[in-house]
Amino acid sequence: MNKAELIDQIAKDSGISKTQANEALESFTSAIVSTLKKGDKVTLVGFGTFSVSSRVARTGRNPQTGAALKIKARKVPKFKAGKGFKDKMASGKAKK
Repeated sequence: MNKAELIDQIAKDSGISKTQANEALESFTSAIVSTLKKGDKVTLVGFGTFSVSSRVARTGRNPQTGAALKIKARKVPKFKAGKGFKDKMASGKAKK
């Protein structure tokens, strides 16, 4: 499923226009990004938790030449599925 298909599904399920569904999705994603940028996490009970993880600086290798290169430390987004989400995936049925 891509973004356009997700917007179509949200609009259909909630009885709103595609424009409104797009605005809602954009608001949702920007709220998560801004919260993670502050260093906080977003927990949606029954779905999962979005958080930020730190990766330390390390030395990597160029696969073509084998030359060593430095990889900078950075922060990366992380998602951990919640129990309710895992249970729905295991049963193979998505509930509305």
